[in-house]
Amino acid sequence: QVQLEESGGGLVQPGGSLTLSCAASGSIFSINGMRWFRQAPGKQRELVAARNNGGGTDYADSVKGRFIISRYDAKNTVYLQMNSLKPEETAVYYCNALGYYKTDSITKMFDSWGQGTQVTVSS
Repeated sequence: QVQLEESGGGLVQPGGSLTLSCAASGSIFSINGMRWFRQAPGKQRELVAARNNGGGTDYADSVKGRFIISRYDAKNTVYLQMNSLKPEETAVYYCNALGYYKTDSITKMFDSWGQGTQVTVSS
């Protein structure tokens, strides 16, 4: 199977920046897309940013112009650069990846999630 490990969360002041990383490991055959979600206390999980295999990106309206999703294909790693952070963006940020993994001589689809990393925006 495929495992995802996030890092880079922490405490940042309003207006500050933070970069999250998510590394995929396992018997990966291919990754079709990687996404970042977040979930604030008492709220539903929401899509923040996505990047597909062709390099196309998509962002939630609330983060457009401030967040950048990028991917280092050789290391199966995706990053989320977050700028001008706001207190209301305090949440657990989750990485998600979709693709195919190898098992024996068969490739199967995977839809994996990381454990989440806490981002707190506060003065």
